[in-house]
Amino acid sequence: MHLTKHHGLGNDFLVLLDECQPAAVAVDGALARAVCDRHRGVGADGLLHGRAPGASDGDVDVVMRLHNADGGIAEMSGNGIRCFAQAVARARHLDDGATLRIGTDAGVRVVQLGRTAGAEVEVEVDMGVPGDGPVVPAAVADRLAGHALETADFGNPHLVVRVDDATVVDPGDAGPWLEAQFPDGVNIEFISLAVAEANPVIDLRVWERGVGVTEACGTGACAATVAAARWGLIGDRARVAMAGGSATVLLRADGGVTLIGPSVHIASVQWEGV
Repeated sequence: MHLTKHHGLGNDFLVLLDECQPAAVAVDGALARAVCDRHRGVGADGLLHGRAPGASDGDVDVVMRLHNADGGIAEMSGNGIRCFAQAVARARHLDDGATLRIGTDAGVRVVQLGRTAGAEVEVEVDMGVPGDGPVVPAAVADRLAGHALETADFGNPHLVVRVDDATVVDPGDAGPWLEAQFPDGVNIEFISLAVAEANPVIDLRVWERGVGVTEACGTGACAATVAAARWGLIGDRARVAMAGGSATVLLRADGGVTLIGPSVHIASVQWEGV
């Protein structure tokens, strides 16, 4: 079984493309847990599976499904889709500037690849219009009393929590408890405004549903920017600084959100299983 490994700002993924396999592969949660295991597998935050579109998938070039490291399905990943697009572009020998229409569990996402610089490529993703996030349970509101809270949905659910200084927050402290209070789980972003100027910077630390603490979260960066704009802290764009690096988020006039950030190809892997 052939895999490629990529990371988006330290958020790392394995990509399995059906078109690159010598034989059919059954992709499920058990396989994801095995290959994502950092001691007995290759190691990653998630497994991205790419398949050819079917009649019900609409006008797309490829279909992506993400299994988190725990084997569960995540509807969308902003870092993951950039890594996935890079993997597809490399497999199909696409030119710089190529555009891909990718079917996901959160709907169709349009991705444009920039110029490749060695193993790294800048990728722009139309993340769509954010939906209403989950209702905040009373227990969560009580525990986080005194903090501004906002929810949003980018195909996956998010809770954004404003803190004094996100860079000193350990998401592993409160993250597991907070996630468990939401019936469908939730991604939790702790944010603070680092620079409140024409080009604002948001500091973000994240707990990801089904994974835990990660170095970056693309959908989380989008949710954080939407929340900061709703709170009147920023205008229509921000640079979001995470432990693994920074991404740029643009809030468009049509209500949609654009995410811009890198993907880095790390390795090609031949998986022999266990």
